Parts: sequence; C-alpha cells; structure tokens
Amino acid sequence: MDHGPTVEFSTTQVQDKPWGHEEIFAAGEHGYVGKLIAVSSGQALSLQFHAEKDETLSIISGEARFEHGRSADRLTSRVMRAGDTAHVPALQLHRITALSDLVLAEASTAAPGWRDDVTRLEDRYGRGGTTSP
Repeated sequence: MDHGPTVEFSTTQVQDKPWGHEEIFAAGEHGYVGKLIAVSSGQALSLQFHAEKDETLSIISGEARFEHGRSADRLTSRVMRAGDTAHVPALQLHRITALSDLVLAEASTAAPGWRDDVTRLEDRYGRGGTTSP
C-alpha cells in the first residue's frame, strides 16, 4: 500500500542577527517558510517591507511594539503579547521592537528569492537599504 511521499527530517538552520537570532525550520522547499525569531530586550528589527512575501507573526513569549503602515512617517503602533498574531501583507512597512526578551513564530510565503525579499528603510545596525542578514 502506497501512502504517498515519505516524512523528511532536517536540522534547523540558525541565523545570528544583530538583535538576536532566527531558527529556520522550514526553508521554502515545500512552498512555505517557518521561523522562530528571538529578539533581545530593547533590540529592534529593521523598518522594512517585502515586495512579494506575505507573513503571519505570532508572539510566543515576551512583549513587543509592532509598528506598521504604508509610509515611514505614518506608522501605527501596537503592543503585542504572547498569543497575539499579526498578518503582514506584501508591501506593508513593519518593524518589531522587543520590550522584553521576545520569541515569535513567523510563517510566510516562499517565492523564489524569498531570502532577499526585504527592503530595509531604517536599521539600527547599519544594514539600511540592504538584504544582508
């Protein structure tokens, strides 16, 4: 009896970031990306947007300020806590700042080139305008 494709196993990829790290447990090979993102208290991801990538973020632990909007001078801010989830469509500016040590899950689309689909408008760590990790 054939039950279709078999189960695949892999090792999580850890990518160090200036604000913490991310653990990529689904790297797009099956049509989606899955990450656990750890951000140290007081640190912030870039103010960024994605041309194609659509993502959903869910806070696992900690507290964050989530900023979003259509332009950098008109951002809306919201505090998110464990259990809060946000869907971020492509082209929407967004930034997360950890108000305490933070762990969040990200599920996103995985179009070809998804790793480079980020435009940073502001970045505390000198990565503005780049797609580098």
